[in-house]
Amino acid sequence: MTILLTILGYFAVLLLFSRLTTRKSDNETFYRANRRSPWYMVAFGMVGASISGVTFVSVPGMAVKTDMTYMQTCLGFILGYLAVAFVLLPVYYRLNLTTIYTYLLERLGRRSYKTGACFFLLSKMTGAAVRFFVVCFILQRFVLDAAGIPFWVTVPLMVLLIWLYTRRGGIKTLVWTDSFQTLCMFTALILIIYKVVGALDMTVAEAVKAVANDEHSRMFVFGDWVSRQNFLKMFLSGIFITIVMTGLDQDMMQKNMTCRNLRDAQKDMCTYGLAFAPANLLFLSLGVLLMMLARREGLPIPASGDELLPMFAATGALGKEVVVLFTIGIVAASFSSADSALTSLTTSWCVDICERPDDERLRRRSHIGMAVVFTLFILAFRMVNSTSVIDAIYILCSYTYGPLLGLFSFGLFTRRPVNDRLVPYVCIASPLLCLALDTFAKQLFGYVFGYELLMLNGLFTFLGLWFLPGKSRQE
Repeated sequence: MTILLTILGYFAVLLLFSRLTTRKSDNETFYRANRRSPWYMVAFGMVGASISGVTFVSVPGMAVKTDMTYMQTCLGFILGYLAVAFVLLPVYYRLNLTTIYTYLLERLGRRSYKTGACFFLLSKMTGAAVRFFVVCFILQRFVLDAAGIPFWVTVPLMVLLIWLYTRRGGIKTLVWTDSFQTLCMFTALILIIYKVVGALDMTVAEAVKAVANDEHSRMFVFGDWVSRQNFLKMFLSGIFITIVMTGLDQDMMQKNMTCRNLRDAQKDMCTYGLAFAPANLLFLSLGVLLMMLARREGLPIPASGDELLPMFAATGALGKEVVVLFTIGIVAASFSSADSALTSLTTSWCVDICERPDDERLRRRSHIGMAVVFTLFILAFRMVNSTSVIDAIYILCSYTYGPLLGLFSFGLFTRRPVNDRLVPYVCIASPLLCLALDTFAKQLFGYVFGYELLMLNGLFTFLGLWFLPGKSRQE
């Protein structure tokens, strides 16, 4: 009952934020927050929005098998955020865009524009639904099953709550709710770390030293070019992951484009970009501390790293208050990403696909429709209940971002025209070519591609656009 009251109280606060930010709201408010958001609020909220509920659970567990090598990718994120701030944001602000895919219409043509928007809709709907499913599944298993609430009730109810506080204010509401949710998430994280340190009978200084000296504190892997943890691979991948999954993702950019001007947006991007590395360092450090605690208590380390934090935090092993903190943290992390996904999907559908940005009735109906489809996707994953299928969907999402990288790179760094009619075929062929390359590499050489597939996918799209036959684009 305590957990349910905590969740209900949490959503009551979100609904209050929605109430305060939706006075005289219209489509301009929903899509762009009237371009009046304080940059520091956007920056703080974006830290939480960039960390999904899956991240809240999975990153501590990464330390089990790959130590702290994920920090190599996080260091690459910093350069990626700088690239987004000083290469992409100036273009978006100069064109005064509502959705970033409108740039493709201006530069390459209508079919390129529709292709980019469709790849985003596919990626975001499947990716966001899978992430939210994982969070709902964890909450169901460790918290809600004990209360007798079935999964088919949990999902629609949680999506309904998201729809309720985003339905009017849209992105304007999210700027403020994301800041609140980021505060809740990091408060929960820090207090959980404090409880774990106390359970280990350490001071904070002793815990820092113990983490630094632990065998799982290894961050850098040099020399082993086959390893997926190789520094160069992970660092470069971090750069491109940020460029694609932030700079070329309407979900992540929509809030950044609510700032008053380009300078504010760049300050926002650089600030939260620098904050991302220490935030992930905290999660990884928690993972190392939890493994120390497991060894001390004589508990087996879970085979799946995702179960490391729930094993302690959601079962009451560290006390009832930690269960509450874990619930708040995972709900805050998951909802700060799910609510913005729902809003950006609605925006892209109305603006990019329907091309009716001023139709408020369409926007309201589309928002409801996206919430229903989102719910159905999550329930479908539950029916399949196969980890291999979930993994396949994650892989699909990583493949679908490659064409966006190729499209925007070609548009920004060349002046060459394309045959707009053939662009969709290139964008479909590139992921298929990457899939074939990955399959043959495994069979012939035993080499498993990692994040570098994203770069290859973008390169294949770029080259395909470069060598397209025919004349320039047709509007």
